[in-house]
Amino acid sequence: MNKIVIYPGSFDPVTRGHVEIIKRAAKMFDHVIVAVLVNSAKKPCFSTDERLDMLRLALGNIHNVEIASFEGLLANYCKERKADAVIRGLRAVTDFEYEFQMALTNKKLNPNLETIFLTADSDSMYLSSSMVREVASMGGDISNFVPACVCEKIAEHFGHND
Repeated sequence: MNKIVIYPGSFDPVTRGHVEIIKRAAKMFDHVIVAVLVNSAKKPCFSTDERLDMLRLALGNIHNVEIASFEGLLANYCKERKADAVIRGLRAVTDFEYEFQMALTNKKLNPNLETIFLTADSDSMYLSSSMVREVASMGGDISNFVPACVCEKIAEHFGHND
């Protein structure tokens, strides 16, 4: 049986923490769909295409990972893609309450869907995409926060491509 998991997120931008969670999920499942949420109510820093490109750069060498985008309810997207589970990364206790609420909501909407929580590696527990954007926007060094292959793209976006 082919076990499919979806790792949804904004990935605005992808961080080393995201990559670490994806690599671990790829060892646990036959197929991992990294799904970029397209939410018209939110204004991301990077376009959907830019986020998909950065993910492809960062994850290109993992054979069982697919990069995609989706709109609407995650529970419905999981049904459409025949996913067995959703992966969610937890950085700190503060993440748990929101993620737990989302997991229960998704379970009500799609009773066959399971949510698996993976704790972030200790090297990236403090890291968030918003922190990366803030540091990058001010010309700070983000090389320890994002994969090397996307570091330059982010710097260029903010006009710091020295």
